[in-house]
Amino acid sequence: MKQGYLIDMDGVIYRENHLIPGAAEFVGALTGTGTPFLFLTNNSAPTPEDLAVRLKHLGIPGLSARHFYTSALNTADFLCETDPVCTVFVLGEGGLLTALNQRGIANDAIHPGYVVVGEGTPTMERLAKAHECIERGARLLATNPDNWCPVASDRTRPGAGATAAFLEASTGRRAYYLGKPNGYMFHRACRRLEETARMKPGQVVMIGDTMETDIRGAIESGIHGYLVLTGSTALESIGDHVYQPTRVLQSVAELTQEILTGKPSDHLDSPVFAGRESRGSRAGSRHQTDVLALYKPRPRPAMTK
Repeated sequence: MKQGYLIDMDGVIYRENHLIPGAAEFVGALTGTGTPFLFLTNNSAPTPEDLAVRLKHLGIPGLSARHFYTSALNTADFLCETDPVCTVFVLGEGGLLTALNQRGIANDAIHPGYVVVGEGTPTMERLAKAHECIERGARLLATNPDNWCPVASDRTRPGAGATAAFLEASTGRRAYYLGKPNGYMFHRACRRLEETARMKPGQVVMIGDTMETDIRGAIESGIHGYLVLTGSTALESIGDHVYQPTRVLQSVAELTQEILTGKPSDHLDSPVFAGRESRGSRAGSRHQTDVLALYKPRPRPAMTK
């Protein structure tokens, strides 16, 4: 049976608006050999159709919506499976709104069962409304735990995790974070991969550039995790983590010949890391993960006159 691949996008296939060298040939090898694959992204803003068009413009044609699984689709799957008659108040953009609408999940600004947070820049009016809904009993659900996401080599944008953290602080309620590294995202993606390929892959591999989401989620879901060094993780920082990738690659280009020939490379294991000093990086945790769930938020102080 063919090996199947779950593939992160930003930092693996492209950076900003440029393909990473060898990425087009890698995807071409996947499609040419009929290898099962699915692009997996925490970004809830675009629809799968949007992503297919973007890759076409970047130089990878021939993909369709079925090749993409976003955190917005994962959120819609989660709600349909756990609370199929629920209603939601959404802080997010088109991809999230579309995914929920397609699954028949109604928007409700009066008494929603959930406040669902995705990518986007909500107004203070919308944040205040979300706060009010949570105080009335709505549960807080975030499409992913990303506090910030890179948009350029020297620029970032706020992520869904940051908006959810704002509401956690204002309401004293904890959010539940879907998306990578949540195992639900990986299990649903593996199921989608089987449905898309109309076959069960012999083995599933997650390819990503981030230890805290891609590799952690893969390890916790019992699948292989391949780390590429074309994105957010520096080689010297890998050893800082308890969990380790199955393999470390300079880029996805190193997998192209393996896919075309069906023969594994002679170099299959992660290198041994001698140094543990990390390069300078952006201050502050990038992801809201369950390390914050080890304690409950402090109760808000009583309002004073």
